[in-house]
Amino acid sequence: MRIAFIGLGIMGGPMAGHLVEAGHDVVGHNLSRLAVDVLVERGGRAATDTADAVREADVVITMVPDSPDVEGLVFGEDGILAHAKPGTLHIDCSTIRPDVARRIAEAERERGIRPVDAPVSGGEPAALEAALSIMVGGAPDDVEAARPLLETVGNTVVHVGPAGSGQTVKAANQLMVAGNIQLLAEALVFLEAHDVDTESALAVLQGGLAGSTVLARKGATMRARTFAPGFRIDLHHKDMGIVTAAAREAGVAIPLGAHVAQLVGSLRAQGHGGLDHSALLKQVEELSGRATT
Repeated sequence: MRIAFIGLGIMGGPMAGHLVEAGHDVVGHNLSRLAVDVLVERGGRAATDTADAVREADVVITMVPDSPDVEGLVFGEDGILAHAKPGTLHIDCSTIRPDVARRIAEAERERGIRPVDAPVSGGEPAALEAALSIMVGGAPDDVEAARPLLETVGNTVVHVGPAGSGQTVKAANQLMVAGNIQLLAEALVFLEAHDVDTESALAVLQGGLAGSTVLARKGATMRARTFAPGFRIDLHHKDMGIVTAAAREAGVAIPLGAHVAQLVGSLRAQGHGGLDHSALLKQVEELSGRATT
């Protein structure tokens, strides 16, 4: 297939590379030219702009930071609706508001574009390993058309419902991830305050009911106070805004989630938005009077 891949960041770059390695003709576009050059080195091609990328594509994959970014790519003068051919499959792997995903899907169907919302989870390590978990919303035929491509970049691909459903499940994912990281941060500071060997402690916790992917992937780096992203606080702050707004819209109470959203927002306001979301540990240390430099 000829695939236009727009958004070659921490997640999108590795995903596009896996599609090249699978034998697809991948045409990349990104705000930073360096990311496009990396894709070209792996065997992909460069597009001059969005219109150039999507014009002859069979599939358009978008992987950009936020709802307005996807809306711009879809509705803009150089965007998908203006330049993609009828029958093009649009797979949006960004994390955006469910209502925006539904509105985009309706507009694209009216123009003969086949929309699929397919946000991903697993962070940079899973993107590099082609081991992402992908929650997919859309019409069954369109989802099945997208499945071989999604299975190239992920090892868990699940159709969760109609358009927008993938984004709703991703919002729930981000809610749970933030809560898990916050509790892991609190547990680490608690253990250190009691002079427990945290490497041993986390190993035994991982073997019991407290074990989780968050603990497995983040425990060692949090122990080492290594907060290079991964997944930036800026983006998780955006995602917590999505889930709190969607919960309010549905009349659902998320008291713990709302509190963690405030903690994420506070860390961002302190100037730590560029750090990995595991930097929630820094805030727990400060609240406990155990902050390090």
